[in-house]
Amino acid sequence: MPADSITAEYLSEVARRGGPPEELIAVARQHIDLSLTSYGHDVLSRPVFLDHATITGLGEDLTALYAALVGIPDRLFGGDVAAFARAAGMTDVQVAAIMSSGDAPPTTLGRADIYRDETGFYAMEVNLGSEIGGLDNAMLNRAFLTQPFVAEFVAAHRLTFVDSMVALAQTLRAECGFPAGTRPVVAATDWPPSFANTEEILRYSAAELDPLGIDFRPCHVGQLVPRDGRVWLDASPVDVVYRIFLIEDLLTPEGPDLINPVLRAAERGEVKIFTPLNASLYGSKAALALLSDEASRPSYSAAELAHLDRILPWTRMIRPGQVTVDGEQVDLAEYAAAEREDLLIKPTALHGGYGVVQGWLADPGEWKQQLQAAMDGPFVLQRRIRPLPEMFPAEGGPQPWVLGWGAFHGIDGYSGMIIRASLNPDVAVMNMTKAEVSGTCCFHQAQPGAPAA
Repeated sequence: MPADSITAEYLSEVARRGGPPEELIAVARQHIDLSLTSYGHDVLSRPVFLDHATITGLGEDLTALYAALVGIPDRLFGGDVAAFARAAGMTDVQVAAIMSSGDAPPTTLGRADIYRDETGFYAMEVNLGSEIGGLDNAMLNRAFLTQPFVAEFVAAHRLTFVDSMVALAQTLRAECGFPAGTRPVVAATDWPPSFANTEEILRYSAAELDPLGIDFRPCHVGQLVPRDGRVWLDASPVDVVYRIFLIEDLLTPEGPDLINPVLRAAERGEVKIFTPLNASLYGSKAALALLSDEASRPSYSAAELAHLDRILPWTRMIRPGQVTVDGEQVDLAEYAAAEREDLLIKPTALHGGYGVVQGWLADPGEWKQQLQAAMDGPFVLQRRIRPLPEMFPAEGGPQPWVLGWGAFHGIDGYSGMIIRASLNPDVAVMNMTKAEVSGTCCFHQAQPGAPAA
């Protein structure tokens, strides 16, 4: 059964049952302290649904995209990771931190931020690394399932969900070398200025990870002390530094002095870092631009390109000269000026929507100025995707929301979903810290076929 049919049946059942259209919001608040989760302040009035064919195809495309991202140094830079980092706009300090990861393979933990239009799903950004948000999304699936109607609907339509926290625990164990049955001490490490805002949230997540065998202890990097061949947090030796801080934090004046002792300890084998700083390189928007660029196509097979062409929007580094657009060579600056209302400017390595310029909201003069400032810098030009709205129960009748799909990837592939949503059809970046952005969870069909009898 197609996802839109599942949604239509759900909305029809909600209308038939009557009752408050937003009753699931109250259910969520009853079971979860939303302020301490990735959902922030609010949730939507229903989950979203994906049919078996859609979730299978999306999972395959995302796995192929991940493989292409982590293969960029070998495919496009002759194995030179530092050259890739410089091409992605990383500073010397950031390049040095990335290279401190040594031969550590890139993590499999990531989240693709996706929009869906009438032709399919497009990954506007891919964030790799332990600092990604939204891994606690399954709290909402479990809360919604306490409502009998939802539980019955999910069972009747053979729906399920992936718990991203379970996937996180499995990925951490696999990549850091802690088999099932062990209980690693994991220092959930933020940057000092932001730790005051995240400590309580991290402690809430610690309660979710505890039954999964992860001893999750929030701290900031300044509290970690390398000595006697270990890294210590208070009186306890730490097995894993779980990195919450971002690679841009290293650009602060105190950055190198704070992080270098921990990086050196990791190089000596005294602690594991999950995830190494090289994750920020493979998750940069410059990496998407390299994969999207026509010049890179000879390095990939027809099967690989089929996946990339489905999942990647047109994205280019902002450089003077010619680029390929829909098979034709055009001047990038001229193209950007002419197609302003269908384009965005994005920094390659910033997060949370910082520095994004939406062409359709900028006047021509401002757009030209922003483009000139970005030229030859760490910025990409990306084609806009106009997402299809979905209807959600609300007082006065169903209400259309624009969705941003956050699809997680881990050691076993597809690893769950968090949905961000806005009533604003012009939104290009959704951040759950913004009051106008809400969220929900996703159920998908585990097997093909019609609903259970």
